[in-house]
Amino acid sequence: MHMNNSSINQSIENIFSINLAVKHNENILVFTDTYNKETEKIAKVIAETGKKFTGKVQYTVIQPSGCHGTEPPELLWTAAFGKKSVDYLKQKKLLKPILAKKATPKQLREAEKILHCYKDEAADAVIAVSYYSTSHTRFRDLLNRVCGTRYASMPLFDENMLRGAMKVDWKKMSKRIKQIVRSVDKCEIMEIASPNGTSMGFSRRGRPVMIDDGLITKPGSFSNLPAGEVFLAPLEGTASGSLVLEWSPTRKLKQPITLTVTKGLVRNVEGKEKYVQFLNQKLSEKEENRNIAELGIGTNDRASRPDNILESEKIFGTIHVALGDNSSFGGRVSTQFHQDFVFFQPTVTLIYESGYRKQLMKDGKMLISS
Repeated sequence: MHMNNSSINQSIENIFSINLAVKHNENILVFTDTYNKETEKIAKVIAETGKKFTGKVQYTVIQPSGCHGTEPPELLWTAAFGKKSVDYLKQKKLLKPILAKKATPKQLREAEKILHCYKDEAADAVIAVSYYSTSHTRFRDLLNRVCGTRYASMPLFDENMLRGAMKVDWKKMSKRIKQIVRSVDKCEIMEIASPNGTSMGFSRRGRPVMIDDGLITKPGSFSNLPAGEVFLAPLEGTASGSLVLEWSPTRKLKQPITLTVTKGLVRNVEGKEKYVQFLNQKLSEKEENRNIAELGIGTNDRASRPDNILESEKIFGTIHVALGDNSSFGGRVSTQFHQDFVFFQPTVTLIYESGYRKQLMKDGKMLISS
């Protein structure tokens, strides 16, 4: 990997100067896993670059978790929250159930109190460059919510993103995102469709509309990098229709796969593609893995790659739907699984309480001014 390109170096420096606005005395944790050598190299370069901005950069390498949304190991909790709080969590027998995503609401409240007591020892900002995503974990949620840590999640990251999607005009994209949020925030029901036969509707009543604009400057803020989406958790039990997948997270499928959705859950997976086995295995592990967890709308006009879910879900003019966990962004389902799928040339219709219908997107073209 050739990291001496000045354009690439600038993109990495921007992570510290623009995306996270790091101050010289802040404690920054950069971590990666050993799944992919290229990702590991980039993480190392990011950690080295961080030393230009602050004297306190920790670099930690963990074993691959094997699945997006799985809680990271104790080693990383200690690096992020500090040894005292993790020792206390262990003493109170709270860490194990949290890592297994089996903690009760009472146990989580107790854990939050402990982490709050020691929040000054937690990292000020975390840059997560592991292959497997930690976005939908208690680890990330507690760092943000309880400790006020800023969190940049960069799963599946590679060098090409530093030349493309990371070159977006962050301020301009933020403005575009706000306009989309204003439209979506007022609707009750959303319907999505795409030319491949995808057609699904759901309620979003009472669910917050979240943004991922790459500006992670306020305490407790969180974003993917590359960033660029508006997303929400559909109300559980309300989604119905069918989703036709043409892309897995990392490749074009040889043949489309059709997911049949009723009452908020994927009931059937049909197709003659190898990926069907993986999906069926994941969906049979736990009922919660079948949950329609997220609808996202891509907003990054420099994102273009369809074969990497981190970037493809950000492509301006696409939508994505995720299965599994949505507990970290307004939903009620907690499980060790969260998987997004991207849909191209979508039409998105917003339906308001009065019954008024408005198209937000038609065939991949945004219909609100941006």
